[in-house]
Amino acid sequence: MRHGGLSVSMVAFGLLLEVTPAFAHHSITAEFDPSKTMVLKGTITQVDWENPHVYVHLDVRDDSGKIFNWALETYPPAVLHKGGVTRETFKPGQVVTIDAFPPKDGTKSLAYLKVITFSDGHSIEIWVGDPNQYR
Repeated sequence: MRHGGLSVSMVAFGLLLEVTPAFAHHSITAEFDPSKTMVLKGTITQVDWENPHVYVHLDVRDDSGKIFNWALETYPPAVLHKGGVTRETFKPGQVVTIDAFPPKDGTKSLAYLKVITFSDGHSIEIWVGDPNQYR
């Protein structure tokens, strides 16, 4: 009987470990302010196509000429793929303009990608929510 209780405890513990990452996942409003938008223009340097979020890294030149590398968070790869965005959509070397939600904590290098506009003029809206819902 004791052996059965130990097995049940081990299974319960294992299930708890499986769901822990889901509790750690955050809402966009935890880190970013969707009531504000910032515009960044620069060159894509890297794309991290990984779970839990895809990140587009962008070199942006400030008014003094100094270059800052921004990390722009997006949805998970599966969500982007379902929307028609693939690994081939964002490529290092592309010059783009990005509308993004700034970080709440004032971090100078992290934002949430809302719309990306490519040099040929076409754009993709990554954010599909209504920012007014957070006001």
